[in-house]
Amino acid sequence: MDIHRARTVAELVAAEGLFDGPVREEWATRFLAAPGHLMLIASVAGVPVGMVSGVEMSHPDKGTEMCLYELSVDEGHRRRGIGRELTRALADEARARGCYGMWVGVDTDNEAALATYASAGAVDEGVFTMRGWALPSDPAAGTP
Repeated sequence: MDIHRARTVAELVAAEGLFDGPVREEWATRFLAAPGHLMLIASVAGVPVGMVSGVEMSHPDKGTEMCLYELSVDEGHRRRGIGRELTRALADEARARGCYGMWVGVDTDNEAALATYASAGAVDEGVFTMRGWALPSDPAAGTP
């Protein structure tokens, strides 16, 4: 298995089956160009089988931390440690970038994700709840 940083839209398109939907070129270009955005892809024999994305978040009184935004492993390649290795690779990258920590939000009933993150060294920091805002679309801005 090879884990590498995605640097081109073509790499993201090749890994499209790992995402929730189709890759949109303008969004992929924006993601790759944004400072602090990172996509690592795991490949076996040149075929993408997993991905993890991270986003650096900075605050004036805390410094910079890495948010593990999304992790996906192809169904046929699960339970082989690929998710764990992608998570560790993202943590290594966060450390190299000077981040003081890394975090992920995960559904409490997602046993596979919880096991993956625990095997990669994550610890439960307590109760977590998430609130969201659905924002209206703005086609001119390239948002959904």
